[in-house]
Amino acid sequence: MQSSFQLQSPLFFSDSNSSRSIQLHGWMQTKLPSSVQLVKKLKIRKGIQHYKFILPREETKLAAVPNTDDGHLSVSTLEEEANKNNAFFVEVDTWFSKWSPPRYLWRGLSVLILAGQVIIRTLKGKLHWRNTLQQLERVGPKSVGVCLLTSAFVGMAFTIQFVREFTRLGLNRAVGGVLALAFSRELSPVVTSIVIAGRVGSAFAAELGTMQVSEQTDTLRVLGTNPVDYLVTPRVIASCVALPFLTLMCFTVGMASSALLADSVYGVSINIILDSAQRALRSWDIISAMIKSQVFGAIISIVSCAWGVTTMGGAKGVGESTTSAVVISLVGIFVADFALSYCFFQGAGDSLKKL
Repeated sequence: MQSSFQLQSPLFFSDSNSSRSIQLHGWMQTKLPSSVQLVKKLKIRKGIQHYKFILPREETKLAAVPNTDDGHLSVSTLEEEANKNNAFFVEVDTWFSKWSPPRYLWRGLSVLILAGQVIIRTLKGKLHWRNTLQQLERVGPKSVGVCLLTSAFVGMAFTIQFVREFTRLGLNRAVGGVLALAFSRELSPVVTSIVIAGRVGSAFAAELGTMQVSEQTDTLRVLGTNPVDYLVTPRVIASCVALPFLTLMCFTVGMASSALLADSVYGVSINIILDSAQRALRSWDIISAMIKSQVFGAIISIVSCAWGVTTMGGAKGVGESTTSAVVISLVGIFVADFALSYCFFQGAGDSLKKL
C-alpha cells in the first residue's frame, strides 16, 4: 500500500525511539531486521525528489505531526497499542513453552487415555484376533505352571499358621470353611495377579518399551496400523479373559494342598475339610473372585502397556519402565483389592454359622 503527501521544504524525519529529527536530502533508505516482515510502503514526494520509507504493517504506523521546534511537518513512528497489549500473552506463552509436566503425571494420564481407547476400539470391533489368541496363550496356558505351584505352597503355608490353633480349640470342623473363604475371597485372586504381574506384566512393558525406543510403533503408524489395535487391545483382552480361569485353578490347587497337609500332619480328615468348605462357600464368593481377577488383569495389562509406550532413553529407559510398571501394577492390585473387598463383603459374616 502506498501513500503520497505534498510537503514543503525542509522535511524532517523524527524517530520516536531515539527522540531525534533527521533532515532528509535526496534519497534515504532505512534498514530493519530481516526477521520483520516488511509489507507497507510510504512514499513522500517533494517536487522531483522522492523519499521512500519501508515500514512493517503490524509493528508500526506513521503519522504527520507538527514539529514543535520550527513549525515544519515531521514524520514520526508510533507503536500500536495492540502490540503493547500482547506483550503479557507473549510472556505467558514463553513460560508455558518451557514448562513440562512431571513424568509420573503424564504417565498416569496416559493410563486413563489408553484405557479409554481400548474400550472404544473394542466396542467398535477393532480387534486383531490373531494377536489376541497369541497373547491369550501366553497369559493362560504358559502361566499355569508357575501359578499353580505358587498357590500350592501359599495354601500349605497358610494351613500351617492356623490349623494347629484351631485343633487346640476343638474347631476342626471350621478349618475347611476358613480355608475356602480365605482362598476364594482373597488369596487366590491376589496371588494369581501378583504372579501374572511379575511374569507377564513385565514382559508387556519390556516389549512395548523396546518397540517404542526403536521406533517400531511409528513404523506401524506409517503402515496404516493403529498401535492400540495391534499391540495394546490384544494384551488387555487376554489378561481379562485368562485371569479368572487361572484364579479358579489356583483356588482348587490351594484347597487340595491345604487338605492334604492338614490330613497328613495335623490329623484333620480330608472329608471334614471338604464338607465344611462346601457349607461355608456361596456362589457369590466364587463370582467375586472372578470379578476381582478381571479387574486385576485390566490393571496389570493397561499399566504395563502404558509404561511401555511412554518409554524414553534407550535400554536404560526400558529397564526403568519395566521395573516401574511391575511396582505400580502391584500397588494398583492391592488398592483395588481393598476397594472391591469393602464393596463385596461389607455385610458378610454369617458364612461360618452353618459349620
